[in-house]
Amino acid sequence: MAEIDIGLGKTARQAYSLDQLSLLPGRRTREPELVDLSWQIDAYSFDFPIMSSAMDSVTSPATAVALDGIGGLGVIDLEGVWTRHEDPSAALAELADLPADQVRTRLRELYSAPVDSDLVSQRIRELHEGGGYAAGAVSPRRVAAMAETLLRAELDLLVIQGTVISAEHVSTDDSPLNLKRFVRELETPVIVGGCASYQAALHLMRTGAAGVLVGVDGGRASTTGSVTGVGSPLATAIADVRAARMRHLDETGVYVQVIADGGLRSGGDIAKAIACGADAVMLGSALARAADAPGGGWHWGRSIVHGELPQGELVRMDPAGSLAEVLVGPALSADGRQNIVGALRQSMATLGYERLKDLQKAELMVSR
Repeated sequence: MAEIDIGLGKTARQAYSLDQLSLLPGRRTREPELVDLSWQIDAYSFDFPIMSSAMDSVTSPATAVALDGIGGLGVIDLEGVWTRHEDPSAALAELADLPADQVRTRLRELYSAPVDSDLVSQRIRELHEGGGYAAGAVSPRRVAAMAETLLRAELDLLVIQGTVISAEHVSTDDSPLNLKRFVRELETPVIVGGCASYQAALHLMRTGAAGVLVGVDGGRASTTGSVTGVGSPLATAIADVRAARMRHLDETGVYVQVIADGGLRSGGDIAKAIACGADAVMLGSALARAADAPGGGWHWGRSIVHGELPQGELVRMDPAGSLAEVLVGPALSADGRQNIVGALRQSMATLGYERLKDLQKAELMVSR
């Protein structure tokens, strides 16, 4: 890709967001009923390629079970309020009627309690009892210490997630987390992220991860880009990671799932992300709009209560119907906030593609 001169001593790459892209229809179309949206990672299969963000305003154990019943994958934050309190649902419900400053104060109180390993096991057990897969997210800083608990509780999928994650995470502990050794020794399939570059993604794939999350500062509740200056437009980030996956596949014969994360609002956004090279997506604010989302009408990330450098905002969400209506409809408005799965299906039908892998071949146009 051609570089642009910033000045005499510095160049930069041109990068693109999903909003700058359009999908170009071809010579063939098909009926939506003839589109297959199924997605598989490791041994786990789903009706459509959507994971929920591991954010307390998006996913509770109950909503994770509900999402699994609809056909997607719910991921709970195993360092969030659900593993710090026996039943935080009442406290979260109270947030709906509070002003923003009081919500922040209440959240600080909720997150000040320590993570309870017994509650971690209990939440995983609740997911299993609900009849779905148990998927949970842990930060690189805590994952090694929590590994035994997660294995004992029989977690199905582990997401090791940070704003930016590398193959070797250096911490203040005596020994840094060697992600490659950790992932290969773990019996549970692992998804790692986020990342936004070819090299970072390639190193994460070489750890043996089943999937990588792509995206930095794309979500509505994140301020990482403005606070730290770190980030990359999502379309270019996905395309770069797609290239890393191709190289890794050539080297090892192993196909690693690429999961786009951040700022995806509609079925059209998902279709463009897949056309850029993603296999699936992780949704945050789009699901936080559901009337039955656990955030009580608010959306936030755990970094909002960071004691030294918060990198998130508290966002008031306009309700867009139930979780089922948001995902599979029926849509009662034309703004794309409802029936996201139906919109993805319609996009693929209009383009003539039967499967998600076919959509990755779609032609894209750039509008500046």
